Amino acid sequence: MGYLAVWKILEEIIIELRRKGQSIPAAVMNDLRAAQTMIKIMNASGKHGDASQKIEEYLSTVEARLVTEAQKHFPPERIDEWLRRIEQANIETDSGDDETRFIAGVPRDQKWIRVEPLANLPLERLEQLAKETNLSAAIQKDGRMIVYGQADDLKDFIKKMTEQTGKK
Repeated sequence: MGYLAVWKILEEIIIELRRKGQSIPAAVMNDLRAAQTMIKIMNASGKHGDASQKIEEYLSTVEARLVTEAQKHFPPERIDEWLRRIEQANIETDSGDDETRFIAGVPRDQKWIRVEPLANLPLERLEQLAKETNLSAAIQKDGRMIVYGQADDLKDFIKKMTEQTGKK
C-alpha cells in the first residue's frame, strides 16, 4: 500500500531536518503518528472507507508543513526528489482503491493538499497564490483551505508558499 511508503518518506524528511538542527512542531509529529496508527488499523481490518480519507488528510498536512520547512534548508533538487518519490507512492495508492481518495468538491482526477493559514500568509494570499498557479481552492469550516488541481501545479504552489513565508 502506498500510504506506508509516503509515511516513510515523510519520516525521512523529519530525520534530515533534525540532522540540520531543526525542531519539528508537535502538531506535525502528532499527525504523522495518527497516520501511522490509521494505516495499521486499515491494514489489520482490511476496510478502507473513512480510514483512507483520514490517512490522506494527515499525510497531506504533514507533507505540506515538512516540504515548506525543508525548502528553507535543502537544495531544490533534494526537495524535488522527495516530492517525486511521494508522488510515485501516491500513484501506487491510486491504483489500489480509487474510491477511497474522495474529498467533497475535489474532482477525482486531481490532487489536493490542506493548507493552514499563517500570520504572514493569510487565507486571502493563499487563495491568490492558488489562482496564480492554476489551482482551485475551498475554505473549510475549520479555517483551513483545500487547494486542488494538477500535481505539478500543486508543487509550484508549495514552492511559492514557501517563498512567501521566507520573505517575511
